[in-house]
Amino acid sequence: MEMFNPHSKIGFMRLGRVTVIVSLVLLVISLASLATRGLNLALDFTGGALIEVRFDQPIDTATVRKALTAGGFDKSVVQSLGSSREYAIRLPPEAPIVAPKATAETTAATPQPLSERVIAALASAGRAELKRSEFVGPQVGKELVGQGVIAVLVVALGILAYVWLRFETWKFGLAAVACDLHDVLIVVGCFSIFQWEFDLTVLAAILAIIGYSINDTIVVFDRIREMFRSAHKLEPEAVLDKAINTTLSRTSVTALTTFLTVTALFFLGGPAVHGFALALMIGIALGVLSSIFFASPLLNLMHTTKHDLLPRARSEEALNRRP
Repeated sequence: MEMFNPHSKIGFMRLGRVTVIVSLVLLVISLASLATRGLNLALDFTGGALIEVRFDQPIDTATVRKALTAGGFDKSVVQSLGSSREYAIRLPPEAPIVAPKATAETTAATPQPLSERVIAALASAGRAELKRSEFVGPQVGKELVGQGVIAVLVVALGILAYVWLRFETWKFGLAAVACDLHDVLIVVGCFSIFQWEFDLTVLAAILAIIGYSINDTIVVFDRIREMFRSAHKLEPEAVLDKAINTTLSRTSVTALTTFLTVTALFFLGGPAVHGFALALMIGIALGVLSSIFFASPLLNLMHTTKHDLLPRARSEEALNRRP
């Protein structure tokens, strides 16, 4: 066997079976958590009330939550909006924000609007001012869930078709889609296991992860194709190792700079983009690792060789009919 270049020394494929098994175990754990625990869906998906308030004095989250519980809102979710004076309060869809309009006969019996009841409950913690209140119906939430699933499936099918056509073999397309689904399911599984809030910004991050992951995989696959066509004396496993090694520095630098940017967004961007940044941080790390330790070993396990990349004769039937 031909010796590796000086910059190509790491034998990734020796651990290929082990890393694929580890990846599959993580997938099973993620799917099991999604089946048993589900996702902690945010107001965008479940429907309900979102009320933003501002206190005239700094106050901690625990005090706000205690005041709401005492006022009858025991299922509320309290989130700081970047300071100890501004908070977002999320309530389940048991009641609309605005009560039905009063009539002359029922004025005395008309309940307070939900936002006013929340402000009244917060009075025990401090003087609060209503900044914003809105209601998302549960039907809208169901539509968002369906559209989100459809978006992910359409993207996955598009990737499969693109990679299949680009590399002219189903093995590369299958490995790329499996890698993408691997990354997405594990990221979503993390949100299920730790019950982090899953909102529309996280869904946007999932779609971004699909694009990032496939980009990294395509870079590795392009080099694998080049190596198969040029390194005639290398075994397929050695070709895969060499291709990964030659793209390792590019992949690492790109991932590191992107990860640092998203990390800054996570710590400095505020609660509104917290879930988005967290999902991207996990997805970027997975995208790099999966292209090396999952997608490439899958090609090896499917016995991919240079013959899979040879141009196919497109008119064999016509040639056979010739005299």
